[in-house]
Amino acid sequence: MRGARGPLAVAAAAVVGCGVLLFVDPNRPGSLLPPCPLYALTGIQCPACGSTRMVHALLHGDLAAAWHFNAVMLVAGLPLLAWLWVRWFRAARDGRPNPPVSPRVGVPVVVLAVGWALVRNLVA
Repeated sequence: MRGARGPLAVAAAAVVGCGVLLFVDPNRPGSLLPPCPLYALTGIQCPACGSTRMVHALLHGDLAAAWHFNAVMLVAGLPLLAWLWVRWFRAARDGRPNPPVSPRVGVPVVVLAVGWALVRNLVA
């Protein structure tokens, strides 16, 4: 398990982050949590914009609000992140290097991210 320190540290940081989001509402003006830097500087929403508010809503059981804040991250991003973390954890636990992500996965993810960014900025 010594090799799994990196994935376990990331998991611990995610738990701490979720703990913060249980008590800090990123929707309130003057929130301790900063806005997306790209959005703050340009007004352009990145593909992950709204993810902090989405997680806050999920932690409070509000699936409709989570969907509203970032539907693509909710449906595709969270499962993808979980899958990537599990791959990393298993490789680290077994003392193997983390395998690269196949283009069969990477290309659709990039296409989805770019498409989502375009749609949310052109439609909004």
